[in-house]
Amino acid sequence: MSTQATSSTPSPAAAGRPRRITALAGINALEGAALAVGGLYLVVMGVLGRPESPQQAETVGITLIALGAIPLIAARGLMLLRSWSRGPALITQIMALPVAWTLLRSQGALIPLGIAVAAVAVTGLVLVVNPATTQILGLRRGAGPDPEAADPKA
Repeated sequence: MSTQATSSTPSPAAAGRPRRITALAGINALEGAALAVGGLYLVVMGVLGRPESPQQAETVGITLIALGAIPLIAARGLMLLRSWSRGPALITQIMALPVAWTLLRSQGALIPLGIAVAAVAVTGLVLVVNPATTQILGLRRGAGPDPEAADPKA
């Protein structure tokens, strides 16, 4: 029998986090993990000397690992409802679209992968540009000052 007390109530951040933010964070975490795993695979294959150019495989692998950190950090920020996390999440989804297009124009088994990447990217874009997401993360629309606060006569 455990002596630790377990709480059935979620943390305050989890309780106030809508499903759309959780889904967006999950999409970003999935994309970041895929980039990191792909990069790790290329680094290992480069070290083992299997590709034609081991140095190129290692360089691309390290780059993919570094790029995978961006959506992973964005996912963490989204889970914590940080407003800054919307930018990296948006950039990740936009950058996934050319990758999906390239895969869709390929042949064989890469076409279903392209469909999956496109579906994930479009879903992520819809979630990240949704006005409710902007409101939840505490971002205002427009860069100008509040019109009511600017008029001292009112």
